[in-house]
Amino acid sequence: MSFFTGFAVYFIIWWLTLFMVLPFGVRTQAEDGERVLGTDPGSPTHSRLGLKLLVNTLVSGVIFLAWYWLTYHMDMGLDKLPSIFPQDR
Repeated sequence: MSFFTGFAVYFIIWWLTLFMVLPFGVRTQAEDGERVLGTDPGSPTHSRLGLKLLVNTLVSGVIFLAWYWLTYHMDMGLDKLPSIFPQDR
């Protein structure tokens, strides 16, 4: 695997896990009672974006390492799916 292929796979995993990590720990302005005029009541009071980006990077790194291990050391890939799930005839 080339560096660019690994980076592309990691970037796709990172981007997908970002949308899974973003909602955790969000406190809205309506929940905290600190509504700023002109903003939506559902907007977060403290987004803690730096912490979420760090957590997202760590989670996506673990997922990437699992994918890399399964693909290159265990020889499991999309082309092996027919042998994992055999068809009954």
